[in-house]
Formats: sequence, structure tokens, C-alpha cells
Amino acid sequence: MSEPNLDEYDYDDEQPLAEAAADFDAFFGEEVAARPRQNVRVCGKTYTLPDSLPLMFTLQAERVQESSSVDDVRAMLAPLFGRDALDDWAAAGMTDRRFRIVLIYAVANVRNPGSLTMQAAAELHDQQEAEKAAGKAAGPNRAARRTKTKKHASSGKR
Repeated sequence: MSEPNLDEYDYDDEQPLAEAAADFDAFFGEEVAARPRQNVRVCGKTYTLPDSLPLMFTLQAERVQESSSVDDVRAMLAPLFGRDALDDWAAAGMTDRRFRIVLIYAVANVRNPGSLTMQAAAELHDQQEAEKAAGKAAGPNRAARRTKTKKHASSGKR
């Protein structure tokens, strides 16, 4: 079978399609209604997590890693919990550990509602923190071992 010669094709003679454009808004609206959503109570307030992880959350989460700005953290939380969540939680006495556990829990349960319990989120957090601490502690020991076993190369001068 020979391929058509596209150089000879007259694009000006194209007739517009009679079909309507694909409507992603309608499709996603129907899809959202069918997806389960997880409720979570934090510091006395109940939040309904979105049906999927908002792109703004993902983008802001990347930004927060490089930033120490409280406004960046607020912007990250807004798509999941609303703009006032950080201030509300801080005023209620939330700790850094609890904050991180809430994030782990929320992200997992947005992706797959009911997939992670609060206890499992806490255990995952503590495991990650222990791994970080072990990695920091292992750093100097590894460096010391490397210096010990490193052979010094000759400069070539005699």
C-alpha cells in the first residue's frame, strides 16, 4: 500500500467538521461526580478532599521544598483544605509532625480514598524521619571510612 503524497494535498478544500469539539469540561464534570471523596477532620473542622490531586497542589509542593515562605505553604494547602487552613491549624496548636502526617494522609486518600489510615500515615512519617536521620548520621561515617581506605596516588615526580 502506498502512502499518500501530502505535498499534493489541498488543505484549502478542507470542509470543517460538523461534529462539536470534544468537551473535556463536560467529561470531567461527569467523571468527578462518580469518583469517591474522602472526608477528614483536622483541628475541629471537617474537610472534603478533592476527587484527585490538584495540579496547583503539586506545583506548590515542589516550590515549598525550595522556599521557607509561609505564603507558599498556604498556597500549597489551599487546593486541598482552603486558604485559611494553615493559620487555623497553627492557632489550634498543630505540631510539625502532625502537619506532615496530615499531608501524607491527605495525598494518599485523594489518590485512593480509604487507602491509608491515620495510624499508617503516622507510621510512614516516622519511618521517613528515621531514614532521614539515619542517612544524616551515616554520612560522616561513610566519609571517614572512604578516607581510611583511599589510597593516595603518586604525583609521578621522584
